[in-house]
Amino acid sequence: MRRMRPFTSGAIALAVATVIFVLPFVFIALQAVKSKSEASRLDFTLPQQWLFWDNLAAVFQARDYQLVLAYFNSTLITVVSVTILILLSAMVGYVMQRRKTRWNAVASGALFMGLMMPPAVVPTIGLLQEIGLFKTITGMILIQVAYNLSFSILLYRAFISTIPRDLDEAALIDGAKPWQIFFRVILPLLKPVTVTNIVVQSIAIFNDFTNPLYYLPGKENVTVQLTLYNFQSMYTSQYNLLFMNILLVTVPPLIVFIFFNRQIVAGMTAGAVKG
Repeated sequence: MRRMRPFTSGAIALAVATVIFVLPFVFIALQAVKSKSEASRLDFTLPQQWLFWDNLAAVFQARDYQLVLAYFNSTLITVVSVTILILLSAMVGYVMQRRKTRWNAVASGALFMGLMMPPAVVPTIGLLQEIGLFKTITGMILIQVAYNLSFSILLYRAFISTIPRDLDEAALIDGAKPWQIFFRVILPLLKPVTVTNIVVQSIAIFNDFTNPLYYLPGKENVTVQLTLYNFQSMYTSQYNLLFMNILLVTVPPLIVFIFFNRQIVAGMTAGAVKG
């Protein structure tokens, strides 16, 4: 009886995961290859005619190839934001972990406030308008960095606590300056948590729908998530094209997650195991 329990619990977990993750993806894929009339029924039936390439071309050509511009904007925002996030959070986490002062408690409190407090949309828009960064890619990058900085710093700080101080002292005795200790000694050792940060933050920023909607309006600033509006309105809905668009938006982050899921788990648990 005891031998059967692991198989039973495993079968239940597999069934639940299938219902939650696999079935919705199959539903989206089915609607994406149907005609407009068949997709409007929103069921699991197979299409009478498979229209994958027709729907794919229609989505790309919609609104003068707006999806191509959206991919460029989303990729630019994601790459620059994640690069700034990695450098800033690694340096702040290193300083907070190594240099114990009375200001550490204040900085830690600010980090937790950044995690828990919801963003103030209206004051943030007012500030962006004052400094001339509202409706700009630069403003959107700074917003993404500010909103995700606390989580990244906490990850780096936990991981750096597992690195012995002897390495810092040995490099200092060899004549290395503080910035050389960080970039040549500490930063290469942060590879596991850096990979975790890159994957997690890239998926979150690339899939972000709310922040571009608030802070980056305008056709020329469209991101991939905002292109979902193209095929749904009050008077007519093209569900086949809408689901093809969802499929195109979902596939890149899904591929990243499939290839790097082991590194994500390793980076998230590395500090806890060594600590």
